Amino acid sequence: MRAHELVLHRIERDLAAGVLTVGDRLPGERALAGELSVSRSSVREAIRVLEAMGVVRTAVGSGPEAGATVVADPISSIGAALRLHTATKHLPIADLVDTRILLESWALREAADRAPRPDLTAVEAALDAMDDTTLTPEQFLRLDAAFHVAMSELAGNVVVAAMMAALRDSIHDYVLAGVPLLDDWPTVAATLRGEHRAILAAVRRGHPAKAADLVCAHIRGYQDLITPR
Repeated sequence: MRAHELVLHRIERDLAAGVLTVGDRLPGERALAGELSVSRSSVREAIRVLEAMGVVRTAVGSGPEAGATVVADPISSIGAALRLHTATKHLPIADLVDTRILLESWALREAADRAPRPDLTAVEAALDAMDDTTLTPEQFLRLDAAFHVAMSELAGNVVVAAMMAALRDSIHDYVLAGVPLLDDWPTVAATLRGEHRAILAAVRRGHPAKAADLVCAHIRGYQDLITPR
């Protein structure tokens, strides 16, 4: 192992064993460097990796908030990785869309089949905000993303919810770039609103297959509209 990987392995082991939990501070640079016989620069490199992965948050100074604290932020790190790999063109947009459909249709089937019914407050708030006809396409699509992420969270699976949030974030620019290809944005926005309401109604009424079919058709339909011929 390279020196900083020794530090990463030690912290991973402590997290897995419960020695470190969310909210705890990592041992100081000097202590880790001495215990693992590595340089303090190697410890700092490991901390930077952990911060980029959303595992720790760092703060400078000497007070109680200083140092590296264990946090739980998988969405930002997964999203950053997906955005970068999407930018390299290594991950095709079509494959990301297929993955999104797979995850979201599963999540809605689970949500519609749950008893008692999940709380739909956050979903309804996003839909109500989208009813504002003065929204720009970017504002509308941001709310659209919030709606779909909130729907995926209804299944109660934190991994699926994190992946959905990351996927939506990674394809937002592509979705927004497709707006100029639309002949009539207000009509498209009105159609999307209606489809959103139908998806929500299927979940509320406990129709798993219908909810999954509707969200699949909804995502595919918009994708077809913004895909150049």
